[in-house]
Formats: sequence, C-alpha cells, structure tokens
Amino acid sequence: MKKTIFLVSAFFLPWIISGQSSFEAILKSRSLSESGEHLKAIEILSSSIYLKEDGRLYAERGNVSILAGDGDKAISDFRTANELAEHSGDYGLARIYGLKGDAKESLRYLEMNLLSRYRKSEKEVLLDPAFTTIEYTPEWRQFWKKEWFTALETGISELEYYIAAGKKREAADKLSELQGMYKGKDEVEYANALVLLSSAKPAEAVRILTGISDSGNEKVLRLLARAQTEALNHAGASATYTKLLEMEIPDAGLILLRADCYRKTGENARSMADVEKYLSLYPGDNSALRLAGKVKSAEGNNLSALEYFNENLKYHPGDPECYIDRANSFMALKSWEPAISDYSMSLDLDPSNPDAWLSKGVAQSNSGKTEDACHDFRYALKLGNKRAADYISKYCIK
Repeated sequence: MKKTIFLVSAFFLPWIISGQSSFEAILKSRSLSESGEHLKAIEILSSSIYLKEDGRLYAERGNVSILAGDGDKAISDFRTANELAEHSGDYGLARIYGLKGDAKESLRYLEMNLLSRYRKSEKEVLLDPAFTTIEYTPEWRQFWKKEWFTALETGISELEYYIAAGKKREAADKLSELQGMYKGKDEVEYANALVLLSSAKPAEAVRILTGISDSGNEKVLRLLARAQTEALNHAGASATYTKLLEMEIPDAGLILLRADCYRKTGENARSMADVEKYLSLYPGDNSALRLAGKVKSAEGNNLSALEYFNENLKYHPGDPECYIDRANSFMALKSWEPAISDYSMSLDLDPSNPDAWLSKGVAQSNSGKTEDACHDFRYALKLGNKRAADYISKYCIK
C-alpha cells in the first residue's frame, strides 16, 4: 500500500514534497474536486497523509469521497479524523449517514458536532442537501424541538438574511433589538458593522470591527477585509487577508483578494506571486488572468500583459471584458488597429458599454479615422458617458 502511495506522490511531486503543508494539500484537492477530478483530489490527500497524519486531511478526504460516491471510505476517514482531533469528523459523519437515510445515526453525530468547537451554524445545517432524505422524518422534527442555537445566534442569522435580501430597514430594526438585549457583545458589534457596511459607511465599519478582530473570528476578519477594501484601505485589507491565510482558512479566493489589494498598493511582485499561486490551483480562471494582465500593465510590461489577456480570451471568448482588457494594452502600445478591433468585438457582445464606445473612438481618432471616431463619441455620450462631450467638442465640431 505504501509503495502505491509513493508512486502517486511522485506523480504529484510539486504538491506533496515534504515541505508542503496540509493546508496547501487541501487547497489543491479542493481545486481538483471542484473541477470534477475527485480521484486526483483523493490521491493528493492520500499522498499528504502518507507524509503526515493530520485530522484535517482525513476529514477533507472524507468529503471528497462523498462526492466520489464512496460512502464507506468517507465514514472511515471521518472516524480517523475524530481519533486525531476529537469531534472534527462528526459533521462529516452526520452528512454521510444523512445521505444514506439513517436519521438516527446522522442526528447522533450532528448533535455531537453542535456541542463541539467545530459546530456548524444553523443556516449551514438547514441548507445542507445531505439532510434532504431525512428532513421529513420524526427523528428530524424531534431533534429540532431543542434550541440548539441561542437567541443571539438566531438574531444575527436573521439580520444577515435581511442584509443579503437588501432589506435594510428590517436589518436596522433587528440591530436595534439586539443592541437593546445584548449591548456590548462582540456579535452585536459585528452586526452593527454589517449594517453600516450595507449603508455605504465602510470607515465606521472598520473602526468597529478593528476593536473585535483580535479574537481571530473568521467572519469578523472577512467582514473587516471587505470594509477596509471599500474604505480604500488596501494595505489594511491585505494585512487582514494575510491573517486569514495564516489561520489556514481553506479558501483559495482569499489569495486572489489579497493579490488585488497588493496591486492597488503598488506591490506588484507580491501581487503576481499570489496570482501565480492561484493560477496553479485554477488554471484559466478569468479573474486571475485578468488580474495578472493588469499587474503587468501597471509595471509597464504591456507585452507580458497581452500574453495573459490572450490566454484569458482563449478560455473565455464570450466575455466582452476580456476584449477590453486586451484592447487597453494595445492602446498603451499605440497599436490602434488591433485596439479598434478588440473594442469592436467587445461591443458586439455588449453594445451598451459607454466606456468601450469612448475608448474605441479614441483609438479611431488616433488612427486618423475622425468621422468614425465622432460616431463613437456621440454614441458614448448617448449612453451616458459625459467625458465624451469633451472629445466631441475637440474633434467633431468645426
């Protein structure tokens, strides 16, 4: 068995060398699993387990085994996870027994999860499709007669729902209620920041969240990073994303968000390092390729930027923004005709973009096509781009 695992390890050598952390293995396995390559994801995790026994790796392999349709293997892995880190596999066991339709066993493990430090939120449990087959059973109804979540937790969930649904007044009313009942609680401060952020007051949200962020609470830190970004404090946001990654939150999206913050603070080398790491997990990702091209453009390396934009178009030929990105690089290189062509392609896909019409007009003007440029400027103005009026005045009124 160990020989087999060693051969698999050799195949995935870049990801399972001895210096690789469990965290990196989990990120890689998730990227593979999300693309439907469950067996490869399992191989990555198995190779890492061979090098280091870690409850997180077993729990993650259990989750992938569920997706691969191997329930027995999943059960074995979740039980091993429990042996290595007590209760870390309980929720996985609750899910797999739920999928099997065994309400009694499923709820036994769900109860242990809700009483542990790994407890899931009420929303996570109730929206989990793994429990669909048992949610109408007598056992399920009896289970939820008990108050598993505090009134404060339920209130926060209700407020989050209102925010997500755009019901600002209801959210404000719920916040007022919670402040009256639980004044000074960190959870209420989090809720206050959430309401402030939804009301376009990011600086105030940052001030409140900074006071409670030392707790290492993932939800608080995620909201803080978002508030810092909206407050244009990109250096602060990158530091918060770094803290989340140091906590080994298994979400590769945090890497890309930090990369964008680094780009906005001019830390291009750091930004590219993050983008390249993300692309090693998700090759061909639209946002990552676009960000890579923008970083190269910011460095003044428009030829390298074009390589990323070309690759993005190869993967996403139906995205008008991809043509705009490449056209902007052609503009920086003063390659007017290719820029006109790309802006035109973008407008074929989305003719309602006033900025693209204006940019195309500028390219037309620079290539000596004044009449065509004036048509584009006027169309941009018609669609609401007020800057087009200056171009019309300069180039189109004799």
